[in-house]
Amino acid sequence: MRTDNFKSVIDKYKIIFFDAFGVLKNYDGIVPGVQKTFAYLQEQGQEYYIVTNDASRSPMALAESFHRIGLDVISHDRIISSGMLAKEYLDLKVNEGIVAYLGTLNSAHYIDSSGLHTLPVSAINTTNIDQVNALVLLDDEGFNWFDDINKAVNILRKRTIPAIVANTDNTYPLTGNNEVSIAIGGIASMIESIVGKRFIRFGKPDSQMFMFAYDLVREKRTVSKKEILMIGDTLHTDIIGGNKFGLDTMLVLSGNTLPDDAEMRIKSTGIVPTYICNTAVID
Repeated sequence: MRTDNFKSVIDKYKIIFFDAFGVLKNYDGIVPGVQKTFAYLQEQGQEYYIVTNDASRSPMALAESFHRIGLDVISHDRIISSGMLAKEYLDLKVNEGIVAYLGTLNSAHYIDSSGLHTLPVSAINTTNIDQVNALVLLDDEGFNWFDDINKAVNILRKRTIPAIVANTDNTYPLTGNNEVSIAIGGIASMIESIVGKRFIRFGKPDSQMFMFAYDLVREKRTVSKKEILMIGDTLHTDIIGGNKFGLDTMLVLSGNTLPDDAEMRIKSTGIVPTYICNTAVID
């Protein structure tokens, strides 16, 4: 399968949207050589944003996590997270009561900042379940999978409330042994099928995520969709979402989509990126 030259591709665009996990970093840390990419973008005066389904931490905390692995150039205002959309929904639609959540204390930043009474699912019981007015699935860590997933199922069986999925990813790549781990989007799909209710999903591939990012960029400068490139490692989120919104897309083979089966996945799904590169690294 032919791959494109990364530098030649990004030179065509004014703004680059990067996915985070599988593109810039993985469980081993930063993808080797990515620092050179950001140094080059800064030299060329090209803008970049991290458009991520990671709702595990606030943009400030996400930026700090990049700093710890050597990407000091990524500031919090360059991070556009699906958690920001979940917060916007809660601000508009949920005015009182308890918002229960699955996730870490850090991930609860998004709903805490909405001024609502937030509690982990583990803290919901017979004395307060009638006050629960929304359930938010934020992250796959920070709770007991057996007890709290069962409790989340039963909250939704007993309460007619919105269930909000702030991270639509089903899996995320682990270390260099080509394994993946289940993400909160996969857990949400399982619960959704059990309770027979439709959940509200924010994040890629939903066009609302790309519109949110596009609007934030256009608040700072005039830009068209044709001047933006979306770079991701997953066909079913980054690539199809970017395609549907009208952006050119680049699939990199450093995360969820591996070099050995990329061609087969593209043919079987019909999801075709504009470009394919091995990594998001300047050679």
